[in-house]
Amino acid sequence: MGKSLEGKIAVITGGSAGIGFATARTFVDEGAYVFVTGRRQAELDAAVAELGPNALAVRADASSLADLDRLYAEVRSRKGRIDILFANAAAAETAPLGSITEDHVDRHLSVNVKGTVFTVQKALPLLVDGGSIILMSSVSAFTADPGLSIYSATKAAIRSFARCWALDLKERKIRINAISPGSTETPGLAGLAGPGGDVQGLFDYLGGRIPLGRLGQPSEIAAAIAFLASDASSFVNGADLQVDGGAEQI
Repeated sequence: MGKSLEGKIAVITGGSAGIGFATARTFVDEGAYVFVTGRRQAELDAAVAELGPNALAVRADASSLADLDRLYAEVRSRKGRIDILFANAAAAETAPLGSITEDHVDRHLSVNVKGTVFTVQKALPLLVDGGSIILMSSVSAFTADPGLSIYSATKAAIRSFARCWALDLKERKIRINAISPGSTETPGLAGLAGPGGDVQGLFDYLGGRIPLGRLGQPSEIAAAIAFLASDASSFVNGADLQVDGGAEQI
């Protein structure tokens, strides 16, 4: 039985940890060659050491247009094309109304909105016709949690990008979909507990809100992303795939 991504070239931003890294591992297991990005070199080195010879790390900040240009120059030089793009890099911090700062807003807009826009737009010359783009949204795009208004708004914007860009790219038959995970056991989620916070208490609380009674695992989200990247989802376009254990479905 063949691998679902055999011979494909993929780019994953924010691919050194959490869902991004789990997706990179799944893509490699399914036969793809994967470029992963991140801002911390040590984490990138560790990720590629685990992923093996079919992965390459490029240190890049998704909010930096110069870094994105350098990323895609590397992809062009080494492989010449992109079959799959997973725009995953994101900022997620809490700030309730009344304590929101300009820096908090700018950081989320810069990484989650501007970063997603230019991660995709700058990839277009390398993307093959009929390729697949997956955007990292979140169930926070359509639910409410205290302190997450700015983050949630950026994820709602990403859901809108998937709809609009599916029309912009229709002549090239490039499919573009959003993935919306629920609470997933990642370093990013742990960070919402704050410095010295009760991470396990946060995980237990969030897991208790999910009908399956637990948090998601990065590998479970990665499996859904691999589906959207593969030909198995060839008639899925402009969609939002919610992978949340039923939290927002019931």
